[in-house]
Amino acid sequence: MTPQKKIEILQHLIQIPSVNDHETEVADYLAGLFAPYPQAQVEKVPYAPGRDNLVVTIGGAGPQLGLSGHMDVVAPGDTSAWHHDPFGGEVVGDQLFGRGASDMKSGLAAITIAMLEFLEQGTPLKGSVRLLATVGEETGEYGAATLTDAGYADQLAGLVIAEPSGLNQVVYTARGVIDYKVVSTGKSSHSAEPEKGINAIDNLMQFYNAVGPLMAKHTEEDPVLGHLLHNVDLISGGEQINSIPAHAELMANMRTIPATPNQVIYDELEGLIAKLNQQDGVDLKLTYSYPEEAIPGDPNAPLVQLAKQISEEVCQQPAHVVGSGGANDGAEFLRAKADFTSIEMGPGSDTSHQADEYISITEYLQAITVYEKLVPAFFDQLQG
Repeated sequence: MTPQKKIEILQHLIQIPSVNDHETEVADYLAGLFAPYPQAQVEKVPYAPGRDNLVVTIGGAGPQLGLSGHMDVVAPGDTSAWHHDPFGGEVVGDQLFGRGASDMKSGLAAITIAMLEFLEQGTPLKGSVRLLATVGEETGEYGAATLTDAGYADQLAGLVIAEPSGLNQVVYTARGVIDYKVVSTGKSSHSAEPEKGINAIDNLMQFYNAVGPLMAKHTEEDPVLGHLLHNVDLISGGEQINSIPAHAELMANMRTIPATPNQVIYDELEGLIAKLNQQDGVDLKLTYSYPEEAIPGDPNAPLVQLAKQISEEVCQQPAHVVGSGGANDGAEFLRAKADFTSIEMGPGSDTSHQADEYISITEYLQAITVYEKLVPAFFDQLQG
């Protein structure tokens, strides 16, 4: 495949506005690229209407390596802040612009092209390679959850997620996430007669004032990821200035570490809610949104070190083994029956989720080479 064709595939992906939805159009395009190769097993796995995951498996008997990327992107935001069409895939010099250019359609395109070139060149593989293209990563990893629950990761011997770490970084561990909401239900009344109502804001503030000190008791610290993070980021309540509020709610974001499993946090939050609800008039309800466990890892794991070695060989620069403060699809895939190492390594820039997001074309093309070298080396490593 020519470099120009590889660039055109990425441009086409960016031109599909899969903003937190409509991933099926991306899946259909990628599936079409594999259509000339009957030996490729192509499956669409639905999550919701218009939101199909894509699984493509090539190769033969032996261990299986997963290559994963998500098909959704975040919204472009204020388009007047962009100097390039967010969905144009415009090339200027060595930079290709567009929403998802970094996060992470360049990584998705690179792993797809690596597999296509194996097929095109008839590369013999000592195992199978499985593309796991997911929906909904930006809003909750629910595409990866769907594939994991359906067993598509149960045979993996390793997993490479092409998130935009930059090719000079191999991410082997990552924070988990807990997004939660607390809703306080009270009773409205005229503010001149507060005794006839129940102030939902007052009751919610009891939780707010207690949860911070409760979470601060967690002093465990990961040498790479740091300590537990807890932030209340949204609070709303009330209807008008002269009415006792009957409704109030808050939303908080937590970033967890392997030393503090999510279940520990669930137990503490639910215990606090139960305690406060024992008071007369207090009615608090707690819900979670797509929580993810932290990803533990071993910096000396064979796949981690192999990825580092190959990146350095291809890119001719040092690569570093690091952790990530953000969650990724690996948290879901690691729930599978198989026991495997999951890493993040992919092309990227520091413009993810920003206006004028871009990727270096040089790095994008290097990423394809990295994956094409990593796959057979991984199989050789496992088989001695």
